[in-house]
Amino acid sequence: MSEIVRRNSELLYLYDARLCNPNGDPDEENKPRMDYETGRNLVSDVRLKRYLRDYWLALGEDQWKNLGYDPKPDVWVRQLEDENGAPQRVSAKQRIDGLAKEFGARSAKEAAKQLEFSQWLLRKLVDARLFGATIPIGEGEGERGGASLTLTGPVQLSWGYSLNRVEILPSATISSQFAGREREEKGQYGTFGKDWRVKYSFLAFYGTISAWRARFTGLTEQDVRLLDHSLIEALPLLATTRSKLGQTPRLYLRVQYKDDRTLLGDLRAGISLEREEGLEKPDDVELNFTGLVQRLQNAKDKIEKVVLWVHPDFASGVPLKAALEEVGLTVATVQAPGASS
Repeated sequence: MSEIVRRNSELLYLYDARLCNPNGDPDEENKPRMDYETGRNLVSDVRLKRYLRDYWLALGEDQWKNLGYDPKPDVWVRQLEDENGAPQRVSAKQRIDGLAKEFGARSAKEAAKQLEFSQWLLRKLVDARLFGATIPIGEGEGERGGASLTLTGPVQLSWGYSLNRVEILPSATISSQFAGREREEKGQYGTFGKDWRVKYSFLAFYGTISAWRARFTGLTEQDVRLLDHSLIEALPLLATTRSKLGQTPRLYLRVQYKDDRTLLGDLRAGISLEREEGLEKPDDVELNFTGLVQRLQNAKDKIEKVVLWVHPDFASGVPLKAALEEVGLTVATVQAPGASS
């Protein structure tokens, strides 16, 4: 098992969304989430984490081995499948009872009596180690309810927001037609809805990795490298539905500090767009990193390294590596989790 994380990190994750709906708001006809006062497009951390979890679930045994994990990890927040492979709804209690049986107990109530059960869960559930979880592990009586394992994740992600002002395209009404009603019914029936999309959104997420929290979930250095790798891989592979297609990671940066106390704060404060309106494609993006580079230079004695990845087609991000090295920072590329750091 890889070493437990003992140093803090901060993350900056940039991606764009073109002619799609990055995160629909169910309270507004599933329109893209917006801060209408500023014209900024919003994306929740839950939406981003779902891409990551779906990506981890899609990986096969051999792929996990190539990433340095054996056996294959599981994910706590997930759908289960029936014997025919169809998704089925399960309660948290059903989910934890299933895991308890894998552990070798008849139920979670029985497993909870064994001290090693909670540690077994954390070794098995990769998303719980990263993001935390509330896992029911026992049953109470009356109004007391059941006992639970509540963990705050070492990895916390902000809501993302667009650096540019975003235009929502006029909605087209869409319909679905189904032929062949049952028995005596004739003809077709269908449903109608709205198809809302952004014209172009350049989104920025900020995150932290707390070494203090890592002690309680068992987050490892290997898990951090998995996160680096997955943020680059998950979005283009999983954002492939009709409304989500058109999202591409453009830049990922992780500042790894030398201790478990240093955190500079939201790294997005150090970046800006030269032009915030009228953007339609990645070539229109002109990023200014001056503030970010200055902040990192001022704290370079506390920084062990900066892990950086830039999409090969994202010209605006290419100068950042040279700028960071010029002020004396060590810049490393994103590695697969099984590789040495």
